[in-house]
Order: sequence, then C-alpha cells, then structure tokens
Amino acid sequence: MSDGGSDAAGVPTLYAWVGGMPALERLTTRFYEHVRADPVLAPVFAQMPATHAEHVALFLAEVLGGPAAYSAERGGHPHMIARHLGRHLTQGQRARWMQRLLETADELGLPDDPEFRSALVSYLEWGSRLAVINSQPGAAVVADMPMPRWGWGEVKGPWRG
Repeated sequence: MSDGGSDAAGVPTLYAWVGGMPALERLTTRFYEHVRADPVLAPVFAQMPATHAEHVALFLAEVLGGPAAYSAERGGHPHMIARHLGRHLTQGQRARWMQRLLETADELGLPDDPEFRSALVSYLEWGSRLAVINSQPGAAVVADMPMPRWGWGEVKGPWRG
C-alpha cells in the first residue's frame, strides 16, 4: 500500500505528480459540473449522487499510486465495475467523457508534461473502455479483481497481458 509519495526507487507516483488528493478532488468536482451541462453525458449521470465526484477522486487516487482509501471504504475495483453494470454505455459517450475530463484537466492547470499526460491518458483510455465493456449485457463482477495501479509507462499487477 502506497502513501502516494514515491516508489521504492524514489520516483514520484502519478498521484504525487498530479498534486495528490486536493488536485483530484478539484478535477472531479469541476468535471462533474461540466458533465451536468453536457447534452451527451448529462443523461448518463442524471441519477448521480452528491458524493460521486468524491468517490471518483478516491478511485483515481488509488489507481495513480495514492492511498488505498477507495478499496478500504468502497470495495475496490469490484465495486467500481458493479457501478457500470447494465448502463449500456456507448463509445460516443466514452469518447465525450474522455474529452471533457482532459479539457477539465487543462482548465485547472493540472500537469501537462508529455510523460504525465501520456500515463494519465493511457489509464483513462483503458479504464473508460473497460467501463463500456462492463456496462453491456452479460457483464459480471469478478469479486477478487484487484485494483489497477498505473505508473510511468507500465501497469502494476495482474493487468498485464
């Protein structure tokens, strides 16, 4: 379990590089403000609870190398997968979600160096495509699926392959 600062070699985690929990909370709060006004995304998130942005920030924090609070408090990756079951997300909605999130990152002045943005976009592309897959009929939660952990150019854990 990481505290989110750096790895064993002293390399900052993506979580630390982005600015930690305060930056992720700003990102998700502002992003979901944009989502509510977006004609493509607003219907998808119409029933979104008030705590949604906070939960997504916790999830992203853990994936990017921060504390494992999402797993401890919300049930980890299986819980996130369960949130997408039966939602019938489309590739168009996924692409718009990506566009809006990256626009929001730029709006808020999150790091835009090529190494960080490459790693961030890599995770967001992977995760958003997984969300679409898990929103289709027949998808199921794998109860012991670990959280993905994203780093500088490589995936940590059983997600390789």
